Amino acid sequence: MTPRRLGILSMHTSPLAQPGTGDGGGMNVYVRELATALARSGVECEVFTRAERPSDPAVVTVEPGFRVHHVPTGPLAEVAKEELPGLVDEWTEAVGWRLERLEAEGRPVAALHANYWLSGVAGHRLKHRLELPLLVTFHTLDRVKADASPEAISFAEPARRATAEAEIVGCSDAVLASCSVEADQLIELYGAPPERIALVAPGVEHAFFAPGDQVQARRAVGLPIEVPLVLFVGRIQPLKGPSLAVDTLAAARRFGGRAGRASLVLVGGPSGPHGADELDAVQRSIERHGLQRQVRILAPQRHETLSTYFRACDLCLVPSHSESFGLVALEAAACGRPVVAAAVGGLTTIVEDARTGFLVDGRDPADLARPVASILNDADLAARLGRHAARSSRAYTWRQAATDLWSRVVELTRSELVACG
Repeated sequence: MTPRRLGILSMHTSPLAQPGTGDGGGMNVYVRELATALARSGVECEVFTRAERPSDPAVVTVEPGFRVHHVPTGPLAEVAKEELPGLVDEWTEAVGWRLERLEAEGRPVAALHANYWLSGVAGHRLKHRLELPLLVTFHTLDRVKADASPEAISFAEPARRATAEAEIVGCSDAVLASCSVEADQLIELYGAPPERIALVAPGVEHAFFAPGDQVQARRAVGLPIEVPLVLFVGRIQPLKGPSLAVDTLAAARRFGGRAGRASLVLVGGPSGPHGADELDAVQRSIERHGLQRQVRILAPQRHETLSTYFRACDLCLVPSHSESFGLVALEAAACGRPVVAAAVGGLTTIVEDARTGFLVDGRDPADLARPVASILNDADLAARLGRHAARSSRAYTWRQAATDLWSRVVELTRSELVACG
């Protein structure tokens, strides 16, 4: 009988970390919400992450059946993500020891679920050491990211990371793709066998992310009642395009009407080696367009609080260079807000063009500005898009994601493990 327990590897960022700054983002939300849904369905989750401070408890029980293990590796301090590959061996050994101890205590895991390529490297080794099925969710893929935003990749990283990803794909018992676009990328760029790809779409917590009164939402977060608002949520880094969001606002205001009075709220903090430079680029764009009073930059917010910001805005702008899925777009849609997004990656499966929002090819602010202005200047259009967005979002739930993942685990425990090629 398959043990109803899953080992989840999330080396470089904890599901308990604040999304929106540092290395915290959609992956934090994904791991936390998926583990929560699994635990509530009766599958115990042991999540392993790297300890970053002396005060980190060895184990945190988030809720019954969902535990986070802080594994000391290297300095008890934040370490830049580009330096973490040097700690993978030590972290892998420490996690392996903890998994073996769980088995000795009569609490074995049925499989390993690695998140991101660093955890994938660890999972690959632990799979063979412990003879467990390995499932991997990459969240971002090096070969996709390098094409979309080469400035976000260091000179030394691409070959190392892409090679590691290919090795992980070759030995994983299942590679979880968030959408069909990511599945195609795995097949075309990494040679992933189609039969080993499992579509597990992320979800949205509809108890928090749901339509609501815009005026009350604005009052709750201290935003002006009468001003048309465009919202950007995400880490401040080149890949996410926050400076492009400012340029888009400037272009949209030229259309006049309500768009001519629009303001932009950016929620997020600098992230990665180019985060500070991108924040400077945002500030330069604000000054160049004379938008000092129309752009507000807010610190990252608790995930649940973001729902209030989505309800407060008129539309959500997602001008990313690449997105494997696009959780922000889904959460905005669940709150009944239209989304204007770059036509890249998973965003093309979340945003239904001209029905729940608009998809835009290219990086020209004027092209993004046209649908932004259309929504701001046409209340009927905005309302219609918002209704369809909220309705479409109902198809995405964390319960379904948990069900899809665990069904694959059960299948794998009844099959022979994939051997390294």
